[in-house]
Amino acid sequence: MRDFWRALTRGSGWLGLAGLLLIVVLVLLAAFGPLLDLPDPTRTNLRARMVAPTLSWAGLGAHPLGTDQLGRDILSRIVAGSRVTLMVAGAAVVLGGILGTLLGLASGYFGGLLDRLLMRLVDIQLAIPLMLLALMVVAALGPSLHNLIGVLALVSWVRYARIVRGQVLAVREREFVQSARAIGASAPRILLVHILPNVLTPAVVVATLELARVIVLEAGLSFLGLGVQPPAPSWGRMLAEGRTYISSAWWIITFPGLALMLTVLSVNLLGDWLRDYLDPRLKVR
Repeated sequence: MRDFWRALTRGSGWLGLAGLLLIVVLVLLAAFGPLLDLPDPTRTNLRARMVAPTLSWAGLGAHPLGTDQLGRDILSRIVAGSRVTLMVAGAAVVLGGILGTLLGLASGYFGGLLDRLLMRLVDIQLAIPLMLLALMVVAALGPSLHNLIGVLALVSWVRYARIVRGQVLAVREREFVQSARAIGASAPRILLVHILPNVLTPAVVVATLELARVIVLEAGLSFLGLGVQPPAPSWGRMLAEGRTYISSAWWIITFPGLALMLTVLSVNLLGDWLRDYLDPRLKVR
């Protein structure tokens, strides 16, 4: 941890530190948002519709980031939307990472017909545009939170599988793996005890970068009405609802867009730094 913190606070590590701090702020807002004295994000008030942003916090009717076309507070909806975004994206990345890592381990270690079948499946899925694939699956299963998580995990596992497979192909011929095989260790034990720890680092880096991509995909599906369904707030849904009023009430679409941009930027900054830090050829210690 001392080496990690030293690398994070020196040289170009300040970009990774900035990304980490932004992510921490977002997680804290998502976790403790319900404890803040904010209006109900789903409560409508047509008398206060499209109120412009104000810096005044005085009074119960103050709206620092303004209100939308139904009088809902923009700030409270962004905070509530962060919980939905982190939950959906985090669950999808974990599920996709586990599935892709396990398939990559099996493909790289056993090879043969299993390897050829899995890699052709990866090639086919990579040939289909991700948004189109997600749209087809969500349209077939119906829009719901669980289906959204499943779809995002389905479109993200292939990257893990390819990278882990490549690492396994190199590690499986190392001496310690050959020794474990020689003393009669079972294939599951060799994969989980000897090979997995040596291929986990690239998978962690991919997971960090994949998180940003999944967040954008979730926002895109919600923008099209196939993601998180009302009345639950979602950044993508807020962008879709606010695009009609972009000329008369710019804040409805601007602040959710900024929240989405900063979140993706912070994850990418941290992911790029982690890639450099964990790659022995690009050490930034």
